[in-house]
Amino acid sequence: MELYLDSADLKEIDEAFKLGFLTGLTTTPTFMHRGGVKDIDKMILQLAKKVPILQVEALGETAEEIVKEADRQLKMGLKKETTVFKIPVSLEGLRACRMLRNKGILVNIHLVYTIQQAYMAMQAGASYVCPLVGRLQDQGHDALALVDEGQDHRRDGARGEAGAAEGREGRARPEQVRGGRELAVAE
Repeated sequence: MELYLDSADLKEIDEAFKLGFLTGLTTTPTFMHRGGVKDIDKMILQLAKKVPILQVEALGETAEEIVKEADRQLKMGLKKETTVFKIPVSLEGLRACRMLRNKGILVNIHLVYTIQQAYMAMQAGASYVCPLVGRLQDQGHDALALVDEGQDHRRDGARGEAGAAEGREGRARPEQVRGGRELAVAE
């Protein structure tokens, strides 16, 4: 199982990684802006030096723009082996996923709401597929069934490497880590 912290707070990150068992960190420019960060690129490079695996967003309107942004971040000093680019699920995002995976770059397709989106992400070669479990459950959906079905599909030969979930209230929910679910994210 992999466990990621979702944060941009340096003090929180330092304290959490002292525990010694977190797999990595996932963060967004939104979190960084909320924390008063002005130079996002500088912060991303600082975080990459602190954690074993860093998941950061690569955004754009087209697949080519998303790939260009991932390439830009790699050129500024991120390492291909320890960086996972988070791309929101969309047709262009899935196309970018395939393009990046063909170059050996790790990809997390996130903001997944349906099993069809999860299947497409796995078929595009996503390293991680992240349904927003907390948000889906808040809306009354059985989001963990989505995670389980995605993992069943992966066990049956799909390309995606890990099912994923997000937590609420600063913790991964116990039901997210039961039953062999492979990844949890604590906010």
